[in-house]
Amino acid sequence: MHLKGCKNLKHSFIKNEYILDFEKSLMTRNFVYDNKTYKKLKLTDLSIKKENSIEKFIYEDNNLFFTDKIGYPQFYTQLLFEKNNPIIRIKTVINNEEGLRKVSTCDKVEVFQNKS
Repeated sequence: MHLKGCKNLKHSFIKNEYILDFEKSLMTRNFVYDNKTYKKLKLTDLSIKKENSIEKFIYEDNNLFFTDKIGYPQFYTQLLFEKNNPIIRIKTVINNEEGLRKVSTCDKVEVFQNKS
């Protein structure tokens, strides 16, 4: 599944896309910040790159797809995807209390056919 033209609620991008390969259990995010967002983020994090690609393992649970947990057992976050859904959410867990929040809405969702 390929999510293109994803608009983030906090940041602006020239390019922001997610590719979910269900056979390999892998999510790849490719993005390029616009100049304003890049300058703003660079002020607080010198390791920020204007253009980047991130890979995370994904797994399925009740027809939802989650990235690996980032954080500690008491506090962690995960991205959450649904097939054919242009909305990307983040799941935050603090001391077993869960919260879901919309992170991005994508302009286009393409579903890849299984290779035979």
